[in-house]
This record gives sequence, C-alpha cells and structure tokens, in this order.
Amino acid sequence: MKQRVKNIVEFNDNMLSRIFAIFIQVLILVSIVTFTVETIPNLKPKTKLILNIVEVFSVVIFTAEYLLRIYVADSKPKFIFSFFGVIDFLAILPFYLSFGVDLRSLRALRFLRLFRILKLVRYNRAMNHFTAAIKSAKEEILLFLFITLILIYFAAVGIYYFENAAQPEHFSSIFDSLWWAIVTLTTVGYGDVYPITVGGKVFTFFILIIGLGIVAIPTGIISSALTKSVDNKTE
Repeated sequence: MKQRVKNIVEFNDNMLSRIFAIFIQVLILVSIVTFTVETIPNLKPKTKLILNIVEVFSVVIFTAEYLLRIYVADSKPKFIFSFFGVIDFLAILPFYLSFGVDLRSLRALRFLRLFRILKLVRYNRAMNHFTAAIKSAKEEILLFLFITLILIYFAAVGIYYFENAAQPEHFSSIFDSLWWAIVTLTTVGYGDVYPITVGGKVFTFFILIIGLGIVAIPTGIISSALTKSVDNKTE
C-alpha cells in the first residue's frame, strides 16, 4: 500500500502520478488566483463564499498531500525539514492559524499562502536544475553575500563621512546612509538621496563601478552551476 501511494504522490513515469501532479499544479494556480481576487475591495458576499469554498477545498487537498508525502517518505524528519517539506507546511499554515488567531490583525500571516506557488517548483524540471545549481554553488554564493554585506557597510560609512555635514537630513547616521548604499550598490539608484559634495560624488563613482560587479558576479556563478547541473543530468 505504501509503495502504491508513493508511486502516485512522488513524480514517476506512470499515468496516475502524472494525473496527480497535474491536478496539484492546477489547484495551486487556482488557489493563487483566489488569493489575488480576495484583495479586490467590495466583493459581493456570494463571491466571498465561493472564494472561501475554494480555499477550504485547496487546503484539504494540500493537507492530504502533505500527510501522504510524510507517510511515504523514507526518512520522515528529513522530508519535514527539507525545502519542499517546509514549503508544503507553510502553504497550509495560515488556514489553520485562522482558527486560533484573527488574521485581520495579523495580515502578514496571510502572505504565507503565497508559498503555495513555490510548490510548483517540485514539478518543474527546469526549476529542479536551478535548485541543484544553487546547492552546488552555495559556498560561493554565501561568500559573495558576505562580501556584499561588507561592501554595503563600507559604502554607508564612506558616504556618511563625505555627506553628513552637507546633508545632515539625509545622512544623519550610518544607519540612514545604508539606504543610499543599498540602492547604489545594486544600481537601482532611486535618486531620492544623492551626494552633492565633490568627495561624495567621486566616492559614488567608485561605488557604482563596484555595484556593476555585484550584479554580474552572482549571474556568472549561477550560470556556471546551471551548466554543470544540465551536463550532469544529460550524462
């Protein structure tokens, strides 16, 4: 019995497994659509009722799927704390929390329903390649993120000392300068805060050059890892 359920729940090359996978994918998309529609103001009571019915139906199915995946897992703790196990749990968590917590006062919890869209990753081979690539390059990515945080702090300290005297309202502290550092290093450049001193402008020039590298480096790391992942799959 357990093996039969496993052959259906886990993606395998058989008809029942494909039907189950398609059904779950369609239900995920439907639940995301209802989640979006719920944000429309002044919905009719009948529409709200339909949305609630769809939500309850979706949660029941997702809960059954989650429990079945735990049931067929070779290592239950490993699945529960895995990426997909956590996503499956977060996808149904807001519904059950609503019985004991007023989600109108904790609206942020409703955002967790958006994790349902990540359930689609399980059924997308291209996304599986991406996940494998991220795992294989995690050390390089973590190192890059650490260096990026150091550069952001360095940029915030630098612009603070250049611009504090000229623009105390925008660069009153290093904490305030962090906003400028982030939008500059990521090359977003909203333009709401910018240097006006000569030293600040020169410093910003070098920070922008560094920012271009910050955008390009992770792209190269992930692209290389993706190429290796695809090559490994085709061998």
